[in-house]
Amino acid sequence: MLLVTGANGQLGRRVVTHLLARVPATALAVSVRDPGAAADLAALGVSVRRGDFDEPDTLPEAFAGARRMLLISSAGMPHEVRFAHHRAAVAGAVAAGVSSLVYTSLSTASPASIGEVHRRTEAVIAGSGLRHTFLRNPLYTDNFLGGVLEETELVTATGRGRVASALRDDLAEAAAVVLADETHDRDVYDLTGPAAWSQDELAAALSEVTGRPVTHDAVAPDEYARQLRAAEVPEGLVAVLLDIHATIASGGFSEVTGDLAALLGRRPLSVAEAVRAL
Repeated sequence: MLLVTGANGQLGRRVVTHLLARVPATALAVSVRDPGAAADLAALGVSVRRGDFDEPDTLPEAFAGARRMLLISSAGMPHEVRFAHHRAAVAGAVAAGVSSLVYTSLSTASPASIGEVHRRTEAVIAGSGLRHTFLRNPLYTDNFLGGVLEETELVTATGRGRVASALRDDLAEAAAVVLADETHDRDVYDLTGPAAWSQDELAAALSEVTGRPVTHDAVAPDEYARQLRAAEVPEGLVAVLLDIHATIASGGFSEVTGDLAALLGRRPLSVAEAVRAL
């Protein structure tokens, strides 16, 4: 049986959708905090289990019977909490007799503010004795596109930096491909989109799609932070965004690999194609 954690989340749901196109629903299980929110999956024949990373004792039972498991990394909480979640999930997988673990990690170019949790988690998994595969995801293209069709100016601290992001759905499909294929063992995939793009190019794509001029205002980090705080963005998120923008500006997220295309068997969607699909 294949098992997906966090299946009520944005990435997890997409992974499940892609898995259901590849395997029978009865060969798939999901571990979620709120089984009621996955009632639609249960109706399809998916085994829905309650597994709460904050309650590690629930995890061995939630993971029971799974041969291969996708651990989708926690998000939106303090780093030490996220790491504790991941460590509990790995221990739960070992206790449940899972044979192979696939983990959604993050690009090694990521700044410490978002990448350190993943580096530590990879070390725990590597030392667990489990067969494992790391999917080092890039930044999500989706996160740059929220509400952009209404914008006439993109304000960032990325300078002329470029980012080889990918759509969440393409990454979910890749995760489904890997989870459903038992040949993966100690593989590491550095996943990226088909090309690195700049905010200027995003603005140009938006101008083309909307028919109105959209510009990119590359501001200094201090000014970007001021604008974020004026918009009442939480201070912790301000720090993370500044780190991400600084990494983009320095070229840290610009490397393009062919790993995602190889897993998908096709070219991933570009940022311009993603804009046209909005």
